[in-house]
Amino acid sequence: MTVGVREQPRGAGAPRPRPGARASLVGWLTGLAVLAGVGYRLWLLRQAAPPTNSDEATMGLAALHIARGEGFPIWFYGQQYMGTLEAYLAAPVFAVAGGPSLLGLRLPTLALYALFLLLAWRLTLRLTGDRWFGLLMVVLLALGSDRIVKNQLIAGGGYPEMNVAAAALALLAVDLATDRRGPSADTGRQCWRLARWATWGFLAGLMLWVDPLVLPYVAATGVVLVAFRRRELWGAAGALLGVAAVLGAAPLLLHSLLTGRNPLHAVLVASGANASAGWADRLHGGLVLGPPLGMGFCAPGQCATWQLWWALVLPLLLAVAAGTAWRVLRTADSGPAEVGPGAVSPRVAAAVRLALVLAALATLGAYTVSSAAGLTPVESSRYLSCLLVSLPALLWPVWTVARRGLRPAATGRHGVRSTVARSVAVLLLATTVGTAAHATWRAAQTVGATRAAEARHAELVSTLRQLGVRHVRAGYWTCNRLTFATAERVVCAVVDDNLRPGFDRYPAYRREVDSATAPAWVAPAGSPLAGVLDERQRVAPGSLDLVTIEGWRIYLPR
Repeated sequence: MTVGVREQPRGAGAPRPRPGARASLVGWLTGLAVLAGVGYRLWLLRQAAPPTNSDEATMGLAALHIARGEGFPIWFYGQQYMGTLEAYLAAPVFAVAGGPSLLGLRLPTLALYALFLLLAWRLTLRLTGDRWFGLLMVVLLALGSDRIVKNQLIAGGGYPEMNVAAAALALLAVDLATDRRGPSADTGRQCWRLARWATWGFLAGLMLWVDPLVLPYVAATGVVLVAFRRRELWGAAGALLGVAAVLGAAPLLLHSLLTGRNPLHAVLVASGANASAGWADRLHGGLVLGPPLGMGFCAPGQCATWQLWWALVLPLLLAVAAGTAWRVLRTADSGPAEVGPGAVSPRVAAAVRLALVLAALATLGAYTVSSAAGLTPVESSRYLSCLLVSLPALLWPVWTVARRGLRPAATGRHGVRSTVARSVAVLLLATTVGTAAHATWRAAQTVGATRAAEARHAELVSTLRQLGVRHVRAGYWTCNRLTFATAERVVCAVVDDNLRPGFDRYPAYRREVDSATAPAWVAPAGSPLAGVLDERQRVAPGSLDLVTIEGWRIYLPR
């Protein structure tokens, strides 16, 4: 595919800004955008937003057990997939702080987001060489809709780590494919190069354990390395990469060897492979709702019709980005257009951009064919979180047209077509930023309600402590959150809406509750569980004492 977009010499990008005020200005603005993105998310954490849930509390309980030395779980409690890296990152915070907290659990995820922002900025510069385009990427990634901040801040397993790993893998691929220093380099440089090979392999293996959703980016960047450095991979670099990959995936490999279980099967089951959804629902959830929700263009929990425009534009962006990258890959010279430590071969930059586009296509395709896209399209749009890593590749052709128009005709002058194309490109970029900003504003408006709900939960914890309650039965979305909030001073067993035993991710809690005398019941006010317990109290007056607080009902057996 050939697209008439002007390609720039350095790294297939624009030249470096002239030294002086302009370079200083873009640097300051980029720094402010980074601080704004991190500051916005820190403010959210201080407000207990985004709202937590029992799944995140399960990761917190794993971190608590690690900090106490009581257990070192490989998988998210209650399942055989999704590694517990977030728990291991939070455990030292709990140990230093003297106990668990929601803020302590999320501080590592905030650090991961800050690292992702810096890596994405650096990756953009390496691929394009345009600092102003790097600023645009930082601004877009600093914004955060409801779905985006949930993916980045909630320690629910896998999502905060994936974008960091994918961006790092792509950046390492650029550096390794561009840097021609091989065995002839001095010892220090060779050791540093081998360390980068090992880092790439370790991250690839680690993500295989943490969450396989990032595998399209592992595969795509791996193909770039094979294409440009296949000879080097036959030597010490390849051996070190393989050993590091095995080390990163060691928890998964050891568990599979010891138990004979296939974690891939568990992942397929979780994605809805054992359920059925019609293709109309899958296509609508995967291609219409999925991209705007998963990439941060929608209000909390919903997508207005006008916000679905991104679903129409995304296929065009994918096609144009792939076409322009492929054209440069076929026609550009193999060496860097500029000499210097930051110079990137145009072919390498184009290859990595193409890899990011193909990884995005694979991610979108895998999600669309899964039943999760049809059954739970709003919540399951989190599976598309890695698409943010591909934004520089998707928007680079648009940026190039917006700044310089189409390639001049033979006369050397820009014509009407170029002017129209430039206007459309500017409008597209402005609409992208504006839609993401609107979604961020809508997400910020929900903070008050989230803070109020967290205050009601804190009152529930305080009331149970005053009542001397140690063991309770409650619904799934209440139990582990309550146990984590009390640092296991209150232990909860899950029941369904008919008071039958439910799904306990940590079976030890059920055993403890079952052995206790007269555990209490806890239910959200107005919930089906509260209705069943109220009916029991009506049928057998005096069997339960009811304690009500705002938002909650506590039933104490006599």
